[in-house]
Amino acid sequence: MKVAIVGGGGRVGAAVGVALQLGGAAREILIIDVMKDMAAGEALDMLHASSSLSPQTIRAGGYEDAAGFDIIVHTAGLRRKPDESRLDLINRNVALTNQVCESLNGLDLAPDWKLVVVANPVDVLAYTCREALGLPRERVLGIGTIHDTTRFRSLLADWLGVDATQVTATILGEHGDSQVAIWSSAAVNGVPLRDLPGWDEEKAKAIAERTRGSGAEVIRLKQGAAYAVAQSTRMVVEAIIRDSKSVLPVGTTLQGEYGLTEVCLSVPVVVGAGGIEAIVEQKLADEELSAIASSAEVLKATIAKVQAMPA
Repeated sequence: MKVAIVGGGGRVGAAVGVALQLGGAAREILIIDVMKDMAAGEALDMLHASSSLSPQTIRAGGYEDAAGFDIIVHTAGLRRKPDESRLDLINRNVALTNQVCESLNGLDLAPDWKLVVVANPVDVLAYTCREALGLPRERVLGIGTIHDTTRFRSLLADWLGVDATQVTATILGEHGDSQVAIWSSAAVNGVPLRDLPGWDEEKAKAIAERTRGSGAEVIRLKQGAAYAVAQSTRMVVEAIIRDSKSVLPVGTTLQGEYGLTEVCLSVPVVVGAGGIEAIVEQKLADEELSAIASSAEVLKATIAKVQAMPA
């Protein structure tokens, strides 16, 4: 399949490009960015490594070059200005995303093409994209809490001294402050976390809180995350390309699942060639279900505020 990265000259977009190149699943990678020299430089740098990796076509171009492409990855976003409110930043990124959607609307993309939304606030922007493009929900996938989940698992493994790839703890809900740590099914290779040596309830809560604040922590240390979110994006893109039927916490618009409607947030879904092929209604503890409902209300309130702001 062919994959185009909108915003591919930026920190996150460039990291996504490298992750997809290293994964080797995409046949062609197109880097699109308003900063044309940056896009060309990233594509050239990746091309220089291609002889030691996979037989892929890697190039920079404009939206018109994405004709016939199967997957569009939206990573384009604006940074917060000094003294700018969070809502003002969200509104600017919604406006930018609407411009991206306008550009995509005029393209002759592959039948049943998929959009993977990475830019933040990812839940709001994924909802915006589905509305603007008129796509069915299975074809718009928000990275959502996959990134939070990989952070959570890695931090838990580091604390407990276990293999991070065997940790199955998950974060659901908003990719943001109202995210929900799912402790009821958290385990290491089937062993409940609470049964592991060294388990401590208060320390576990601290790990969840650190996960919640990890984005701000990385921004403070190095101005922004890139590598982990790129790997999360690769997981989604490759699940589509390989039709792997991977169960991932992906952002999608709910239509009655978990008792929620018309809000985009992360729940477990089956990802394959059709995009979101099924939504898994996981059995959760009552307090977890309640927290996810609260997370949905936070996102609905944000969407309502954005829609109410003047264009």
